[in-house]
Amino acid sequence: MVAVNFGSGLEFAPGGAVARVRTAVHGRGGEAVGQLVLITVLYLGYRAGRLVTADDTGRAMVNAHGLLGFERRLGLLDERSVQALFLHREFLAVPANFYYAGAHFTVAVGVLLWLWIFRPEHYRWTRNLMVALTGAALVVHILVPLAPPRMLPDQGFVDLAARYGQSVYGDADSGGLSNQFAAMPSLHVGWALLLGVAVVAATRTSWRWLALAHPALTTLVVVGTANHYWLDIMVAVVLLAVSAAVHPFVVPAAATAWGVMGPVPTRTASSSGYSS
Repeated sequence: MVAVNFGSGLEFAPGGAVARVRTAVHGRGGEAVGQLVLITVLYLGYRAGRLVTADDTGRAMVNAHGLLGFERRLGLLDERSVQALFLHREFLAVPANFYYAGAHFTVAVGVLLWLWIFRPEHYRWTRNLMVALTGAALVVHILVPLAPPRMLPDQGFVDLAARYGQSVYGDADSGGLSNQFAAMPSLHVGWALLLGVAVVAATRTSWRWLALAHPALTTLVVVGTANHYWLDIMVAVVLLAVSAAVHPFVVPAAATAWGVMGPVPTRTASSSGYSS
């Protein structure tokens, strides 16, 4: 079969994708089950955390007004000036709402699945940091319930999703997976930044830098749709940075590389840089 080389380290072999996937996941069924169990545990943990803050409407509103005042004292750009780009522009608002509602999980699942199949050494640290970031965010969600800007029409914010009938949220007490008082920090931006960096780290093509468009666009969207404040984004980035800095001290180096994730690549004495 002829492989077509696009340059920059990417190759496409017509009809070879299925074979590559089959080879990559061969003998890793137990590993896949383990990852599904972990995801289930995380889901249940987040669900439990949401129940803890389900009745914190009053405190979440007070915190939101206090945060806006703090941002103004810091001299940060008013979020309403960003939302003004989308107001009265349905051709921008509708795609932004869809991106907010759909890209968060679909991009995460797609990137993690690709890493697990083809870049298991990068999957492991990406998964670890996502778990650490989500866990830290859940603690902040519980300690600091925060209403998003879209819940503050008195401050001039507009819920674009509700305006165009695309809202993924019901009433605050509707019991869905999403915690509407979990604006701080923004997991949308935190996950997007982590996934973008993971793609850059796991590939060598010059096109890999386009992956950073995802966190940049996510930042614009979450602010423009009035779902997050600037400080939500900043705290998410700080938590991710701290998680990345602590990770090497918590997880053994062998586990952050191949560990038990997928096949161990064959190394020769000359390529490894040392001899036994």
